[in-house]
Amino acid sequence: MSRDKTFDKKTIRELAELLNETGLTEIEVANDDIRIRVARAAAPVSVAVPQPAPHHVQEHRPSEPAPKSGDVGATEADPASHPGLVRSPMVGTAFRSPGPGEKPFVEVGDEVREGQTLMIVEAMKTMNQIPCPTAGRIARILVEDGQPVEYDEPLLIVE
Repeated sequence: MSRDKTFDKKTIRELAELLNETGLTEIEVANDDIRIRVARAAAPVSVAVPQPAPHHVQEHRPSEPAPKSGDVGATEADPASHPGLVRSPMVGTAFRSPGPGEKPFVEVGDEVREGQTLMIVEAMKTMNQIPCPTAGRIARILVEDGQPVEYDEPLLIVE
């Protein structure tokens, strides 16, 4: 190969930086007789087994009216009934950030736009972005980073 090795190293460094900036795991470029492919292995994921949350039983006293399904307290106790619920489209592992140690995609209270990435669900070594279905504000995040999730499991609530 007649190309200058420093040119190749510089190009490789730039491609590696591009991988880090975009969250991609592989990139390849070709120019005339030279082809450069830069790939990184997915970072090992340690999965913490979530402990079951204590179940809170709301005591109903006969002198008080029973809570209605539309009450705010009802949606806090049962997020599945909230109209802004975002569910997992697949079985996998939920990640709140693009990579280990990086800033989460969203936090509670963040304003979000339709189509914005809320989190990633990794399934079979494929990172699947979970887009926001509508503009709003993140009211609750219902999963921890690295938590295994089931199909249709509640992930977060957008109001």
